[in-house]
Amino acid sequence: MAIKPPRWYFSLRSPYSWLAFRDLTERYPDVADVIEWRPYWEPDEVSNRLLEQEGVQLPYVPMSKEKHFYILQDVKRLSTERGLQVAWPIDKNPNWAISHLGYLVAEDEGRGRDYIAAVSRARWELGHDIADRKVIAAVAEELGLDPDRVANAVDDERLRARGLDILREMERDGVFGVPFFIHRRDKFWGIDRLPAFVDTVRAARAVGATTSTTRTTRTEGTAS
Repeated sequence: MAIKPPRWYFSLRSPYSWLAFRDLTERYPDVADVIEWRPYWEPDEVSNRLLEQEGVQLPYVPMSKEKHFYILQDVKRLSTERGLQVAWPIDKNPNWAISHLGYLVAEDEGRGRDYIAAVSRARWELGHDIADRKVIAAVAEELGLDPDRVANAVDDERLRARGLDILREMERDGVFGVPFFIHRRDKFWGIDRLPAFVDTVRAARAVGATTSTTRTTRTEGTAS
């Protein structure tokens, strides 16, 4: 069985994913460049029904009031440490598939990270509703992407099918929250686990580079 590449699951809904995205790209760009990026979101009614028919159950649990208040304090603390100011958005029956399937379009055009940055800024720094197709269309236009295609990705059956594949893989990976990082059998949940994940990925790449150099040297020695 082929070894799966190191990967991380992120959600445009999550303030912790927003902060992890910034840390990953600004502090550990070498690792950001070699891992897979996979979106995580709570499926809408259509996708949820299809998953339930397959017996796929995603581990989403509604947040308690106490946990919500804690997150408000914690994110303010973490963002202040990074010189950021949060503008808390108000979510009213959001459809998270709108922004996350839009990411797939941006990724296909080579603008995945730019899309994450722009949508995260809209949500966490400007307080915009990223379940509003007009907001996503504006982000797409800002990035030079087709605003109609990005904002209406949720209506594209092929993109929805790709999204379902990602959600199935998420269940197989045992993801229960974000940000979530995986390297082989090691799993790391939460922004505070990012440095440990980075160390694991870097160590594995160093071993791989050493092994490759050793093999090359042996081959050259045999040839001579």
